Amino acid sequence: MKVERPTPASSGSSPLIVVGMWRSGTSLLYSLLNQHPDIALMYEADLFLLQPLFTSKGSNPDWRARWEFWNSALSRHHIRDERIPVAVPDLRSGARAAWQEYADGAAVMGEKSPNYFDCLSTLAQEFPRARFLIIWRDLADTCRSIVRARTGSTFFSKPGILHRAVIGYHKLKQGRDALLSKNIPVHEIQYEEMIQDPAVVLAGVCQFLGIPFDARMTSLEGVDSSPIYEGSHHKQVKGGKIERSKACREVLSSRVRRKIQRYVNYWRQESGGVWPRYPRSQENTSDVAGATERVSDEVLFRALRALDRLTALVYCYAPFSWLDRYRSYKNRRLVNASIPIDTVPAKLEAAAVPEEAGQHVGS
Repeated sequence: MKVERPTPASSGSSPLIVVGMWRSGTSLLYSLLNQHPDIALMYEADLFLLQPLFTSKGSNPDWRARWEFWNSALSRHHIRDERIPVAVPDLRSGARAAWQEYADGAAVMGEKSPNYFDCLSTLAQEFPRARFLIIWRDLADTCRSIVRARTGSTFFSKPGILHRAVIGYHKLKQGRDALLSKNIPVHEIQYEEMIQDPAVVLAGVCQFLGIPFDARMTSLEGVDSSPIYEGSHHKQVKGGKIERSKACREVLSSRVRRKIQRYVNYWRQESGGVWPRYPRSQENTSDVAGATERVSDEVLFRALRALDRLTALVYCYAPFSWLDRYRSYKNRRLVNASIPIDTVPAKLEAAAVPEEAGQHVGS
């Protein structure tokens, strides 16, 4: 996709925030972007999710320790505690301190996180000079990838994850529309096109950022994958090759596929056929998501996201001893659990409240 808004070449005070739905290619995009010598983005630092650690009086004394316990952000990026101020006036200052430390003078700093899919407007308020790079992928393929990522991941195994993805897909679009309405710099790319021709897509990104294109961005050779969480679902991006996922048997139930198609039909009807861009061809159905379905799905989505925020709140305030016991329990469950793919569709169709709602906590 083309650049929607021009942007200045200087980016020292204009962080780049890369967003997309889970399993939409954000990790691959992150890895390719960081191959550029002028770009140094953090991988799912997600300090923004821990907003309660910062008040009008400044930061909590243990904000760095809690952030590290939450998702190992500092250690994953080889940032030493002493390089980040113990006390900062607000979340913005804490995030910038980490971004700048990791960037080490690179022109483009910031982070990528799919966990920001439904809070773009709030992010823009917190970081008023931020620029946003959004990656899209066919929603059905995104959901298939989520299902296949269940093995070895408590995050993608929790009930309600597909519901978050389907409704969240449109939340991301609404956030994108809000940014553009305020003339906030936004650039959009398509996962399918990035896989097919990374040079063209990434050249467009560089134009958006105001930096020269570097051919190293088209390869994963020599990429530093140490900030990326371990797990079989990151095997491809850590494998050093840019390639389409091989054709696999269907892992989505017919019920889930029909729901996705109803929403895609509805969104296309509402946008005059413009969005979403993929899939190129539609299934032979004209059913659209009706008002009753949309309202009930919205209610469930809000409940699930409220639980996600509650988990983050617990990590901001609970004693470390409690959090450590919870972490040990969760890791034991991950080691002992083995969920056959054949059982996935039935589980995903249940409208269940998630057992845990953290954002890659303890990955």
